[in-house]
Amino acid sequence: MEKVRYGIIGIGNMGKSHAIQLLNQIEGAELAAVCDISPERLKWAKEELPAGIHHYEQPEAMLQSGLIDAVIVATPHYDHPTLAIQAFEAGLHVLIEKPAGVYTKAVRQMNEKAAASDRVFGIMYNQRTNPLYQKLKELISSGELGEVRRTNWIVTNWYRSQSYYDSGGWRATWAGEGGGVLLNQDPHQLDLWQWTTGLMPTRVRAFCYFGKYHDIEVEDDVTAYVEYANGATGLFVTTTGEAPGTNRFEVNGTRGKIVVEDGKLTFWRLRVPEPEWNASYTGGFGSPECWTCDIPVPDGHGEQHVGILRNFTNAILHGEQLLAPGEEGIHGLTLSNAMYLSAWEDDWVDLPLDEDRFLELLERKIADSKYVKKNVGDIALDVTGTH
Repeated sequence: MEKVRYGIIGIGNMGKSHAIQLLNQIEGAELAAVCDISPERLKWAKEELPAGIHHYEQPEAMLQSGLIDAVIVATPHYDHPTLAIQAFEAGLHVLIEKPAGVYTKAVRQMNEKAAASDRVFGIMYNQRTNPLYQKLKELISSGELGEVRRTNWIVTNWYRSQSYYDSGGWRATWAGEGGGVLLNQDPHQLDLWQWTTGLMPTRVRAFCYFGKYHDIEVEDDVTAYVEYANGATGLFVTTTGEAPGTNRFEVNGTRGKIVVEDGKLTFWRLRVPEPEWNASYTGGFGSPECWTCDIPVPDGHGEQHVGILRNFTNAILHGEQLLAPGEEGIHGLTLSNAMYLSAWEDDWVDLPLDEDRFLELLERKIADSKYVKKNVGDIALDVTGTH
């Protein structure tokens, strides 16, 4: 195979962006087909995309067409596992948009289908291309920070207006989207939280506030506390209702503290690891000698979506290792599912997650959804800069 022939399911906000990137920026990639149930979006494709690209109203026809080798799934969240499974069954490589799905039981079934195939499976975790988080992961995995003791992430710079939520009938509803800030804005941070540290919690206690700042039924404000097997703890705070917001990720270890904020990575490095210093110090008041180090990282945010598309294409053509394997999408989703379950039941949630209990409660939310038949036309928004 000299080129990967791509089909895109869903040419709304992100799908449209991926289509343009495949046409202009990805060596070894060819956009062969697009699919969308919206006549307006297909009209855009026919008018704006080059002639020769096939257009489909239903995904099954495109998946079985024989015209594509790989598919990008850029639909609303519930459809990701279902369409990915259909694509694997059609013998196609699959790249899904984030999140992997809405509930982990469906995502686990998708992962099992991927494992049984010989196809490449990726997820659009484009923030893994960001040199800040790549360097953070390297410092932690190498042991430079020592054993992780605490993680704190305040990510409140996801401000969204009411008009944003009104731009699509599926947005911010349990029936259409399956969640709010955790499921739509924070999948990248939830992924990076566990990817950079190499840690998944053993239990979660979360407080979610539903429609606190907006006329929506899902959460737009969350504070979650987690505990890890090694005794470390973590805090995750997020909202779409604060302006201006903050994005500060802090990881404390036995050899110091690393902070990612404002495009910088700062390492407060202890000359002697805290446990070693504490065991030998006899002076009462005091603390270990600490050096403040500005860690050099390349400028910019990395290749982002283009980087994931290029890596995925090269994985198919040349066997390049995936930066964001699709199977890893379940980790961040497990965190958000656990936070919802904790808030709904007003209690701690142990991991592994009780997937059946979560799905049972989610289905109740869907059944009670006030916006199932929300009559609002979908509006394609400019996603530049939204990650």
